[in-house]
Amino acid sequence: MSINKTFFGIAIVLGFSLSANAQQITGFYPKDKAKEESIEKDYLKAVNYEQFKVHLMELTKAPHIAGTAENEAVAAYMTKVMKDAGMDVTSYPYDVYLPNKPGESLLEIIIPDKMTLSQQEGPIEGDPFSIDPRLHKGFNAYSGSGDVISEVVYANYGVKADFEKLAEMGVDLKGKVVIARYGGNFRGYKAKFAEQYGAAALIIYTDPKDSGSGKGDVYPDGPFYNETTIQRGSLLTLDYTGDPLTPFEPALPLDGDKQVKRLDPKDVAFHSIPVSPIGYGAAKEILSRMKGSSVPEGWQGGLPFDYKVTGGADLKVRVKVEQPVDYIRANNVVGKFVGSEYPDEWIILGSHYDAWSFGATDPNSGTAMMLILAEAIGELVKNGEGPKRSILIGHWDAEEQGVIGSTEWVEQFKDELGAKAVIYMNFDSAVSGRNFGVSAAPTLKNLIIEASKEVAYPDSAKSVYQVWAGKNEEPRIGNLGGGSDHIGFYMYAGVPSMSGGSGGTSAYHSNYDNFHYYSKFVDPTFKMGGTVASVIGILALRLANATIIPYDVPRYAQDLRLHFDNAVTSVKEIDPSFTSFGKVDAAIVKLKASSEAYESSMNAALASGKFSDKEIHALNKGLISLEKSWIDPKGMYFGSWYRSLYVSTDPFSGYASWILPGIKYEVETKSTKRLEEWDTRYAKAILDLSKKVDKMTKSLK
Repeated sequence: MSINKTFFGIAIVLGFSLSANAQQITGFYPKDKAKEESIEKDYLKAVNYEQFKVHLMELTKAPHIAGTAENEAVAAYMTKVMKDAGMDVTSYPYDVYLPNKPGESLLEIIIPDKMTLSQQEGPIEGDPFSIDPRLHKGFNAYSGSGDVISEVVYANYGVKADFEKLAEMGVDLKGKVVIARYGGNFRGYKAKFAEQYGAAALIIYTDPKDSGSGKGDVYPDGPFYNETTIQRGSLLTLDYTGDPLTPFEPALPLDGDKQVKRLDPKDVAFHSIPVSPIGYGAAKEILSRMKGSSVPEGWQGGLPFDYKVTGGADLKVRVKVEQPVDYIRANNVVGKFVGSEYPDEWIILGSHYDAWSFGATDPNSGTAMMLILAEAIGELVKNGEGPKRSILIGHWDAEEQGVIGSTEWVEQFKDELGAKAVIYMNFDSAVSGRNFGVSAAPTLKNLIIEASKEVAYPDSAKSVYQVWAGKNEEPRIGNLGGGSDHIGFYMYAGVPSMSGGSGGTSAYHSNYDNFHYYSKFVDPTFKMGGTVASVIGILALRLANATIIPYDVPRYAQDLRLHFDNAVTSVKEIDPSFTSFGKVDAAIVKLKASSEAYESSMNAALASGKFSDKEIHALNKGLISLEKSWIDPKGMYFGSWYRSLYVSTDPFSGYASWILPGIKYEVETKSTKRLEEWDTRYAKAILDLSKKVDKMTKSLK
């Protein structure tokens, strides 16, 4: 494998950093740390920065929405690259129920003047991808079908509070066409709330104030949305994730040996109203003709006129959507480097590969990054430095329509994942700019921080860690929410998860998310792909090679104390007489003592270097089981599929992270009737976690 010459110099300099930080490599015997440092140096040298660009060009040469021949070609390419790197590669097929074409759609102003509104991005001079005849017009998957002509109401971002405000103002939405701007929540909830309040159709647009001319120069002169740019996306808002016809079960092939029971589509709560996205150039034609009352404070967008709430009888708009939904074959492609010592303990990396168009940033920057990571680890394997635990790389299909491919795989292998999965790392759009960032489960946060110290940030004398931290003492690490393939692993199967990479401004879900845009505005140097692969590879190797899985066990109690303090504050806002979650408080004190005792005993035991194979196996099995303490079969009241007591997606926005979701739901619905129940359920989970930690500590003594 060729080595990027610029980075080769960086890797040698970083060798001193590796030695200096040796004490931060946790989970290893002291005698094994030097070997791990050597492996990491070899890995950094093997990461081929230039190959990232080669892979990205190949992956994004054609639009490749799920269920198309072009998407199958992407799967074949990934399969070849991983096999050439020495991975065992398996394809997992599913027949899932989804729309992958816009069908027939039409948007028109009927009164006062008939005007057809654009539903397609315009051609861009110098961007050959923008005129590809295979590009679809803008559409929202799982729109209802219908043909509506009606008056218009502007609903700001279409979040729950916006619809409540309209009701407070006495604005009747029954039978109306609602127009709302992207932002604030998952687009599907805009449709859900519009439907609940009686609207007959919904138009969604990106306002220039949020991602357009109000932010800076627009494409092709700058990275921001031009007036024709359209954000596509799914609308699916069921109370479970994955294939809509097979909740809790994998959508196995219809022609396969094993059949699963599927729901009748008529019995699934799909949206019934037609929904269509447009650019702000088309939205301007509607909004500029509205003559009603002025909008509430904060509702004004970036178009050059005063926004109005209603259009009145003198403005009527037609929204027509006939969107076909049927079964398509989705294929997950999973490669594996089999571990030399602990093959049944899995380090899993993943990203989807299907896209709304070319997918240069979303998702295939992550795909290309994982391919060069696989090739670099393949070099280690060839040189006899393969991982001790198995490293799996999953490329998931049909994510864009509702995080479907990964969810079906998790549902199919949930028992195996519960027993074997050490971590899931998600890299959807992982190289979408120059700003490094991560969201993660508590036990993984310190591991990510330490890995980021070992890699130079491009065109800088600083490490990734230093640039990431900025002026802060330590980098900020977020909590995982919704919107991508970590959901099933973390919130359903209880696998500690993270999602990260480098981000920035993108042509999100538009036809302009292509290689030309990427090379001009996302990362013209093409250095961030190798940088992210370097950080993540070190993290993966440390987890794969450590004698004892190096989770930060004390971080559970630390983060829980903070989250429950915040929860108490939130509950007091709806019930001033509330004092505390007493059972939980006692359980956190117990967990804190347990985890500190474990850490002390583990450090002493590793320093002594005396573990039997049986003890190592038992300890790692115990560590893998820790996150499962949060998995409650009863699940959440807003959806029993969401089984983690610790974290879920926000059921009112779809994207945000809900920590302690059981309590959060009570607060959001202004209810206090289940607080005692949640005190009991959370305390039980925390004490179960503490009991597992105590058991491991006892075995160390």
